[in-house]
Amino acid sequence: MQNLSRVREQIERLKIERRAIILAHNYQPGEVQDIADIVGDSLELSRAAASADCDVIVFCGVDFMAETAAILSPQKKVLLPAADACCPMAEMVTAGELVLLRERYPDAGVVCYVNTTAEVKAESDICCTSSNAVNVVNSLEQERVIFVPDRNLARYVARFTSKEILPWEGFCIVHDEYTPDQIREARRSHPEADVIVHPECRPEVIDLANHIASTSGIIRHVCSSKNREFIIGTEVGILHRIQKECPDKRCYPLSDRAVCRNMKKTDLQKVHAALLHLSPLITVPDEVAKKARAAIERMLAV
Repeated sequence: MQNLSRVREQIERLKIERRAIILAHNYQPGEVQDIADIVGDSLELSRAAASADCDVIVFCGVDFMAETAAILSPQKKVLLPAADACCPMAEMVTAGELVLLRERYPDAGVVCYVNTTAEVKAESDICCTSSNAVNVVNSLEQERVIFVPDRNLARYVARFTSKEILPWEGFCIVHDEYTPDQIREARRSHPEADVIVHPECRPEVIDLANHIASTSGIIRHVCSSKNREFIIGTEVGILHRIQKECPDKRCYPLSDRAVCRNMKKTDLQKVHAALLHLSPLITVPDEVAKKARAAIERMLAV
């Protein structure tokens, strides 16, 4: 394995040569977050991809994120260093299934979580992220809303709208594993800590938390809170960024097993190889990209 400091130097050199920007999700390994130009949640990275002044976007995340960047920036090369990094939740609904559901509920608006394939986005009215899902749903004129693919986020949104929410039965394989017993045990171990969980968690877990927020929302809350201790109910990769930005706070994972294996497939060697060979390249067919872009841009305008 090459010396990591040498690999980082080569990445920085190639970034300049390629006019590249590196985007990394909050769940990425610490070494990848540390070499990224921007670290954030899905909404922040979507905005960054749309506005970045560059020729190449290296997206350190999973496939649907790189697809979204390619849709928003068709003139740029979008690279996914870990070509096999997928999102199991995104694979839980297909465009064909969504078309059939729309036929069953023709009066409903369709909101798709950004954790979906480009084809599903193309069949949706508007996209959302965990941080803007409530605002997106409430922005629709329809009183009935099909929400795909995350049932837990859909049920969370339903708490804050008068609209009828029709959830698809998909879920995040990490967040859906949290249980109320884990929260109760964590509180016994850290009685002074606030519990913050992601809205992809089950309703009975959300009911026991002090705060619910997207990944970047969790970081902002921890850094701004007067409290010193926190129990964090999301993928453990976020703890790296929290420790860097809020070193005076003590954060404990709600579960040490909350690991998204796909998010951990990226490493410095793969980032270097992607920049060196301009591969793996992520592309989306023009017809699909045009329809999906409309749904994403509607989200960014909310």
